[in-house]
Amino acid sequence: MDGFLSEYDFDFPEELIAKSPASPRDSAGLLVFDRKTGKASFDTFRDLGKYLPPSSLIVLNDTKVVPSRFPVLKPEGGRAVLTAVDISDDSIKVMSDRKLDVGATVSVSSGDIFKIIRQEGKYFFIHPGNKFKKDGVIDRSLIFKLFEDIGVPPIPPYIKKCPLKGDELKEEYQSVFACNDGSYAAPTASLHFTEELLTNLRSEGHETCFVTLHVGLGTFAPLTEENIASGKLHKEVCEINDETAEKISRARKEGRKIIAVGTTAVRTLESFSDDGGMITAGKRETDLFIREGYEFKIADGLITNFHVPRSSLLMLVSAFAGRKEVRELYAAAIDRKFRLFSFGDAMLIV
Repeated sequence: MDGFLSEYDFDFPEELIAKSPASPRDSAGLLVFDRKTGKASFDTFRDLGKYLPPSSLIVLNDTKVVPSRFPVLKPEGGRAVLTAVDISDDSIKVMSDRKLDVGATVSVSSGDIFKIIRQEGKYFFIHPGNKFKKDGVIDRSLIFKLFEDIGVPPIPPYIKKCPLKGDELKEEYQSVFACNDGSYAAPTASLHFTEELLTNLRSEGHETCFVTLHVGLGTFAPLTEENIASGKLHKEVCEINDETAEKISRARKEGRKIIAVGTTAVRTLESFSDDGGMITAGKRETDLFIREGYEFKIADGLITNFHVPRSSLLMLVSAFAGRKEVRELYAAAIDRKFRLFSFGDAMLIV
């Protein structure tokens, strides 16, 4: 597997890892790559409209990041920090930075108490009590509301000493159009958009629509031999509503280009497409692993950040633009000191 992954490896200066987003958001750098001509150019994200095909349909992921990292007090007085990664009908799956004892309880700043009911590997499963249940099962909306009061977003582990704290981090690690609770990590290509930029793009004749894919923390997990062998990733819930499905179908009939914002939007579009490139509305889980050899059915263009080495995200971008081309583009961006990864600069591939 290492030989395969080495094709998606690259060196970069640690100081290029962005610790916070550009301010304002649309002042981020933009690398533009034209697949047809092979030409690359550099600009600023607020000038995105100059490079989009006429009357493009821009597909954005409207998922909202849950501030699911929160401190707890252990019964003996010690503290721990938990990060929720999933919510089922009867428990919350968390990681902990300290050892927890199964059968014990922990409390949070709101006064609510969680019982640790079991452990599976590095994960603990905690029960929030009947206060957070409806009809016998955990109500996610109530848990999300609690997290809003006590938690912060779980930013990627490679971001060290992030200067953003508390409410500022909640605001900055969230797109301006986020509205559907459920992600444990941000769809980071979306972070570059401002309300003003979206208004300008629409006034220039471009159209927008929204899909939802709730990003799991598995997006930061290293690829495994099982992933490579099976061709499948961790499962994530995604959804396309009737309005978006209709807009995509109309754009395809009219010959307008569909520009996906982020790898999450691409995975959603491709997960809902049939072999003929038709989209139907619905909600489902996807474990789609897009890598070289994949034939894209919907996305004509891609707006994306610069991704960590050896990741499924980098493989998707390479499948879209070419592995050799992406390596050269990354080298050029690093040479220009572009800011990397979740809070970093962006690339448009058309």
